[in-house]
Formats: sequence, structure tokens, C-alpha cells
Amino acid sequence: MRLRHLTFLLLIASALGACSDDGAADAPEPQPEPTPEAQPEAQPEAQPEAQPEAQPEAQPEPQPEVKVLEVFDNARITSIGGMENFQNVKGEFDLGPGPFARVTLIVDLDTTCFPFEKWQQNPPPEGQNWPADCDAFDRNFEFLMDDPVDEGDPPAIELVRAITPFGGPMHFEVDMTDIANGLPGAHTLRSHISTWSDGAGQVSGSAGGWNVSARIEVTEGPAPRRVLAVMPLFNGGYGHESGVVEMPYVLPEGVTETRLEYRATGHGGGEDSSGACIGPAEEFCQRGHFLKLNGRVLSSFTPWRDDCATLCTLERFQNFDYCKENPTGSIQSVRAPRANWCPGSVTPPILRDPTQEAGEHRLTYQIADVVPGGSWRISALLVVFGD
Repeated sequence: MRLRHLTFLLLIASALGACSDDGAADAPEPQPEPTPEAQPEAQPEAQPEAQPEAQPEAQPEPQPEVKVLEVFDNARITSIGGMENFQNVKGEFDLGPGPFARVTLIVDLDTTCFPFEKWQQNPPPEGQNWPADCDAFDRNFEFLMDDPVDEGDPPAIELVRAITPFGGPMHFEVDMTDIANGLPGAHTLRSHISTWSDGAGQVSGSAGGWNVSARIEVTEGPAPRRVLAVMPLFNGGYGHESGVVEMPYVLPEGVTETRLEYRATGHGGGEDSSGACIGPAEEFCQRGHFLKLNGRVLSSFTPWRDDCATLCTLERFQNFDYCKENPTGSIQSVRAPRANWCPGSVTPPILRDPTQEAGEHRLTYQIADVVPGGSWRISALLVVFGD
């Protein structure tokens, strides 16, 4: 009985303990307010990537305009006296007022001798060794500006001295900028080839000749140098009895530099016993040249080319060898040294700076020991510069 009473009291105590002191049911322990799930920090709205400011496309530097003056176009130079263009062809050109940044003479020489396959359509006449219009030899090949018209005119200006190949084509370019800046305007141009025919057609064609094209490319602009004057002093031949050749000239005020262009090549026949020759003609002779200015030696030299073998690259056609650069020449002759020239080559001028003193001057030249029958082609040109 006592046990049941104790149990009952425990039950009552338990029930009373579930109530608060003020008789209200105990509130649940306060819980922290639920925190919203952490959100990533708000980022600014993505902006498109800034692009560099568009730049205008780089334009290539404008190139100066090049004016092309056609002087000869495949003009025929003939070898028979009385025919049109016998040994020479002439043309005119006008450079304009200048100044010029660059002026270039461009030359192409063509031939009916080569390539040899041409002979199928142009065979040698019966009993002859060459097509009739083929000149198989090497010849003087010159370009001259402003030939004298009246007695007392200055000599022609030689722009370039070359020798044709034995029966082959040729191409070369010549810088004539200084001459153009010293002599702007209209001029004449003459191309000379000392071509001759062999009526029998044995050593060359019976009516041989050459075809020449020449154009001048002109770029206007500031001149590379200030040219005060262009003075042709001499243009002609020198032989056994020529002696001392005088070339007087006057330099203008303001001169700072001069350039003498002396061109010299030996030609012609004649026997020589001095030991200065390796063959029976002046072209195989070494001769001393002596330049004096106002009575004093300016320069002495022996014009001679010993590099002619470089113009004989051996090739073969059918059953014979030939020089690619000089196809109709004998290999031994093509390779031989000569009096300042080689077949198929331009002969550069010998350059000197005589004096920079304004006023009158006397330039002379002389060639030693030229034998009768021998000759030299000489030209002298003075270009004068200032600040």
C-alpha cells in the first residue's frame, strides 16, 4: 500500500515539474533565428572587355612615280654602208625640269646569232657559215648624249662604254642621275656599234647587225647631290701620232668636289716589238696612260683587263663547246686579257678628283708607245659638285 502511494506521489511531482512557476507551460528554449543560407557576395554585372580604340590600317609608304622614256625599241643597227641606221641609231628624250632622285639608262641588246636553235628558221645562205643577219664578232658598243651639231660645240657625253659579246645578247643598267641633275630637259641619245658585214659570210653574216632597245627611267625628287656643271672634255680616238691631248676647262665658284670619268679601250692592228703585247693587235697591248693637271702629274696607270675568262661559262651544243656569254667566239679569244675591255662587258670609267679650285685649269693626257695601226677610244667627262 505504501509502495503504490509512493509511486503515485512521484507521478504527481513529475506532472507538476512540467509546469512553470506562473502555471504556464514552459516555452521551448529560444533557438537562434535561422540564418538564410549564405549567398555569394553580389558581383557587379560583367561588362564586355574594353577593346583598344580601332586604329586606321597602316598604309604603305607611297612610292615615288617612275617615268619611263622609251628611246629605242628593238631598233636595228646595220652593217652595210648606205642602209638606214648604219652603225648608229638615234633618238630623243626629255627628262623634264628636275630635280631627280634617280635616273637610270637601261639597255638590251639582241642578236639573230643565238640561241643556235634560231638557225632552224633562219639558216645560213648556201655556202655561208652564218645566218646573213648575224654579226658573230665583238664590237664597240657606246651610248652618247648630245652629239655636237656645230663646230666649236662641246664633244658628246659618253654615258657608257661596252663591247658586244661574240654573237650574244646583253643587258646592262647605267646610273646617270648626276648627269641628269646637271643637264635636265631635252636631249639626243645615240647608240653606236662598229658592226661590219662579211659579204662571203665566212667569218660573220653577209648582212649582219644588232637590235638595240634603250629606255630611261626617271624618278623625280630631291637630288642626291648638288651638281654645278657637267663638262664633256674629250671624245674621240688616239693613235700613234696623237701626242699630248689638251683639255682646258673652267671650274665655277662654289665647287667642293669634282669627278673625272676617263674611259679608255685599246683597238686596231699594228706590230709591236716592245714586249708590251700578248698578241698582234693593240687590243692585246698594255700601254701607260699619263694624266696631268696644270703641268703636274695627276695620275699614271695601265688600263688592262685580265678577268675576261669569267665571261666564258662552257656549254655544249650538239658536238661543240662554246662560251655561254660569248657563243660565237673562239674560247681562247674570249678568255684572253685585253686593253681594258672584255667581250660582252661594260668598261667602267677610271675615276679621279682633279681639283676643287675655281677658275681655269688645263688637263692633258698622253698614251705611251701606240704603234702605227693601233688606236685607243678615249672620252673624258668632268662632273662638278657644290654644297
